[in-house]
Amino acid sequence: MSPVRDTLVHSYLYLRRAIGLLGMALPLVLVVGQFLIDGRLFYSISGYYYSDLRDIYVGAMCAIGVFLLSYRGYAPVDDLVSNIAAVAAIGVALFPTKPPSGATASDEVFAVLHVVFAGVFFLSLAYFCLVLFRRSTGEDPTTERKLKRNGVYVVSGLIILASLALMVVIGLFFDRQLHDLRPMLWLEFAATFAFGVAWLTKGELILPDSGAQESEATALA
Repeated sequence: MSPVRDTLVHSYLYLRRAIGLLGMALPLVLVVGQFLIDGRLFYSISGYYYSDLRDIYVGAMCAIGVFLLSYRGYAPVDDLVSNIAAVAAIGVALFPTKPPSGATASDEVFAVLHVVFAGVFFLSLAYFCLVLFRRSTGEDPTTERKLKRNGVYVVSGLIILASLALMVVIGLFFDRQLHDLRPMLWLEFAATFAFGVAWLTKGELILPDSGAQESEATALA
């Protein structure tokens, strides 16, 4: 592998790992960090915008957006989805959910935009897991490691979709009954964590290829 190509391969792997680490670390840092500060559990990951860890929440989502803007897939549609996900991630950070109390008219508008951006973001992540990551341009796309990684992608994508669907159902029909159990928090936690696992797997921090040639093929795929 030429030095330029080697640099490109490692850049793609590191970019994927950075996105994955942010996805996995963000819910853990917010939930555990705030609980250690004052013992509080918020009702959603988005609600931590109004916590002591607001800057971490906003900064991490914006960083994910920037990284996604830098990502390139197999085809133009993949690049389009990546760019959409990037804009949605930044939108989630800049347009917060409704505050716990004293919401103004502007807060209500921002909350609607937040829900839209969040929905687009999670659907884009599911596309990455179920469609983009499972493709391959390698010479042997059915290696044992590739099949195992595909399994991780499918499980991660289904967790994201199931979490999103349950959030909609609970929000529409069972919000009052289940409110104290904080279902939105745990569903958002699961979806974000699954997204992180999928990107770490794509970055070969999980189930890496054993050979340099295989690693090169999957990194550039």
